[in-house]
Amino acid sequence: MKIDTRLLKKMDFGLIVVVLLICIIGVVVVGSATYSLGSERYIKTQVISIVLGIMAIVVIMLFDYNTFAKMYVPIYIVCNAMLLAVFVFGKGSEDWGAQRWIRFGSFGFQPSDFAKIGIIICLAKMLDDNKDNLHRPQVIFKVLLFAGFPMVLILMQPDLGTTLIFASFVFGMLFVAGLKYKYILIAMATGVVLTPLAWFGVLHPYQRQRVFIFLNPEQDPLGDGYHTLQSRVAVGAGMIFGKGLFNGTSNQFGFLPEKHTDFIFSVVAEELGFLGVTVLILLYFIMLYKCIKIAREAKDDFGAYLVSGITFMIAFHIFLNIAMTIGLAPVTGKPLPFVSYGGTFMLTNMMALGLILNVNMRRDKINF
Repeated sequence: MKIDTRLLKKMDFGLIVVVLLICIIGVVVVGSATYSLGSERYIKTQVISIVLGIMAIVVIMLFDYNTFAKMYVPIYIVCNAMLLAVFVFGKGSEDWGAQRWIRFGSFGFQPSDFAKIGIIICLAKMLDDNKDNLHRPQVIFKVLLFAGFPMVLILMQPDLGTTLIFASFVFGMLFVAGLKYKYILIAMATGVVLTPLAWFGVLHPYQRQRVFIFLNPEQDPLGDGYHTLQSRVAVGAGMIFGKGLFNGTSNQFGFLPEKHTDFIFSVVAEELGFLGVTVLILLYFIMLYKCIKIAREAKDDFGAYLVSGITFMIAFHIFLNIAMTIGLAPVTGKPLPFVSYGGTFMLTNMMALGLILNVNMRRDKINF
């Protein structure tokens, strides 16, 4: 099995270069963030994750992306089965207060990371099948029920951050599919009305505390507000040019928590300064612009919905992480795509990129 060379010529190699540049920045910053912990092991793991991700991209591109559409039912079943398995075999509550990981010896992964990709494929197929009747209330209800079931399972772990990621790409895909604005307004109004119910009936006490800390982190500077305050100190200390790699005070002296995962953007800001942050954000903008362009040029609606869903997912991840580190959003524990340390997160992001490249290189039919 091999990829037709004519398909390779249609691939957006610029997108690959941009993502690899972001990954290189990630490896360098992870090395700095883990310098006091012995960075060699972390760098090695991150590089291996990138290599495995590239291999996953190659495998995904061997198949026409419409093959995944034909398999959407088993994909949906497997995704939900993995999420249900978390309640039986899940680990992590002792560290993070939530069961999010499944471990086999030293190997562990978050099912929700893989479920995001699978559910986007399934939802894209469902929207494609119902695009002509999307404005019927019963069809909208069916789509929301289809997407809502895995979201409820994730919320029950509990993992509010990933639930918000799901909500972002579900809304984005419905918007791209042409859902009428009146339904969007109804959904927004319903959300406002149900906010008190969600506050007292859905959110756990620690999640409500995170909102209070977001509004006023100074109320508990040595406890729940510590992460936010230290992150803001690190970001501000970088100023224009940064303190230089391996020279960040908050980073190297251990004041900044979760510095190689959730708060790695703070390390970028402290050690590379405003200029480094600008370069990274510019690369993200280029990446997202190229993804949007690929969605617009897709040869069919399924491909357009698929790429749109992935783009919304990655974009919201970026926004949520950066907003969290500078105090514009509550701490949610969501890493920064292609930069934060994490094997399964890097792998799933690379798989998502593989699907985008797959749609891109098959954007039109080959004339023999």
